[in-house]
Amino acid sequence: MPVADRLGRIVLLLLLFAAWQLGEGKYLQAKAWLAQQLLRTAWQQTRDGGDRIAPWPWADTWPVARLEVPRLGIDQIVLADTSGRTLAFGPGHLNGSAPLGEAGNSVLSGHRDTHFSFLRELKRDDLLHLTLPDRRRIRYRVYDLGVVDARVGVSIQRQQRELTLTTCYPFDALLPGGSERYLVAARPVELRF
Repeated sequence: MPVADRLGRIVLLLLLFAAWQLGEGKYLQAKAWLAQQLLRTAWQQTRDGGDRIAPWPWADTWPVARLEVPRLGIDQIVLADTSGRTLAFGPGHLNGSAPLGEAGNSVLSGHRDTHFSFLRELKRDDLLHLTLPDRRRIRYRVYDLGVVDARVGVSIQRQQRELTLTTCYPFDALLPGGSERYLVAARPVELRF
């Protein structure tokens, strides 16, 4: 086989591999977007009095809150649990942290490259709105942002009501996981019914 033909085939294979890699990334983003649409329907049913409404028949999670960041135009449904399966579809409420809206530190986690990619844009004094199934709406104000060692984790033992958002760090890392986490801490400023 002539060298030009072999080179052409190698280039074609490399282009196909690159297209496959790009398509894989877009597939995950599309799945995350579609999940949010299905989750909105389940969230509305939950607010209308349903209990643990699964967004699709085989789901092992359900909507527990709605998170909004007005300055950034963020509006997401928060799910129960932070398993890998759950976080593929949206941010999750960490089991063992305070129940949402109650005393203590309620922790929400999400992937840095999908649902919680906006954390890099948050600033001190930004407002976060958390709406619960019972229609309580709590406004939180961001008071601290920073990077911590993943082995240290997040302190969930707090007396006062607090909301912490966490994701992997750095935001532009090539590999998932990593040894650092980015934390955003917020305190309530207003509660509405």
